[in-house]
Amino acid sequence: MNSFPKELVAFIRDQFGTNDYIPLHAPHFEGREKEYLLDTINSTFVSTVGEYVTKFEEMVARYTGAKYAIATVNGTSALHAALIVAGVHSGDEVITQSMTFVATCNAIKYCGANPVFVDVERTTLGMSPDSLADFINRYAEIRDDGLCWNKKTQRIIRSCVPMHNFGHPVRINEIKKLCNCYNIKLIEDAAESLGSFYEGVHTGRFGSLSIMSFNGNKIITTGGGGMVITDKKAIADGLKHITTTAKKKHPWLYVHDEIGFNYRLPNLNAALGCAQMEVLPDYVERKRDLANRYAEWFSGRGYEFIREPKNSQSNYWINAFITSNQYERDKLLKYTNSNKVMTRPAWTPMHTLKMYKNCLKMDLSNTQWIEERLVNIPSGLI
Repeated sequence: MNSFPKELVAFIRDQFGTNDYIPLHAPHFEGREKEYLLDTINSTFVSTVGEYVTKFEEMVARYTGAKYAIATVNGTSALHAALIVAGVHSGDEVITQSMTFVATCNAIKYCGANPVFVDVERTTLGMSPDSLADFINRYAEIRDDGLCWNKKTQRIIRSCVPMHNFGHPVRINEIKKLCNCYNIKLIEDAAESLGSFYEGVHTGRFGSLSIMSFNGNKIITTGGGGMVITDKKAIADGLKHITTTAKKKHPWLYVHDEIGFNYRLPNLNAALGCAQMEVLPDYVERKRDLANRYAEWFSGRGYEFIREPKNSQSNYWINAFITSNQYERDKLLKYTNSNKVMTRPAWTPMHTLKMYKNCLKMDLSNTQWIEERLVNIPSGLI
């Protein structure tokens, strides 16, 4: 093995200032987290009712520029609820990408719908508008009912879910135009991109609704939590209703008017989120600074460090670079992890998993190319 892996480990240790184990991304609590958590405990409102839930929703809405935000227990539940409110039914098709975290596809299957996989781009790591256009041109048609149908499968193509992988925005405007032309509901999976902007607009603001995650490994965390953002009041009201077990308001009766879900975020978690939101701008700045350090170090070493795409400002949630091939990737992963520096490959592509291997898919050459070469490197706050 050449000296590169050893040099990489040394550089990472120098940046993080430790010889101990370095994780890929760890939560940081540098604000008023303890104060807000204690306040919540003292109030006794630790479950899904409490002032911090509303405050957290308002803070996320204000930061992203959305009119409404609805907090859920995690990002997967947020996407499941978003798909339901968008009208995704059993037997429908939902276009997404194979290079994504499994929760994206799982949420689609929770609805009884079928994922359809289009390719990603090497520049953005997210959904390729060209691959999406190829799929639409080949399979999609608008029928007399105004819906988009798949000519081959005879299923309704109800929604499209692009993922902003590792915090890097996709070319969302081009995806949005294609979806609008074919009456396909656009739902952004912005689970990893809080603090990322495309053409000056926060990710998640381009679709009719989008989701975010506040899992322990995200840029800010509520322990476990998610959010749906939208500019449409009817959608927001519907989301809040079905995520609160579809219970109708009444002084004492328990009346539910549809199948709902117990998906609302507890006040305890929301208190943590409020404190984290207060320091988010600083976190984004520090993560972008780390990315710049990585970029400078990688320059001239023969490896491509993934920079933010054109017209974008990325939160650099997880930094990554490209190796020459899968053999080199695996050797590097083995060396770094055995030396207590956590690195990871991209997710195993969804179309290769047994649950999704029979789903309709386009040519996924970029997905395979990236999966064989990409390495994620420590990206926590320093």
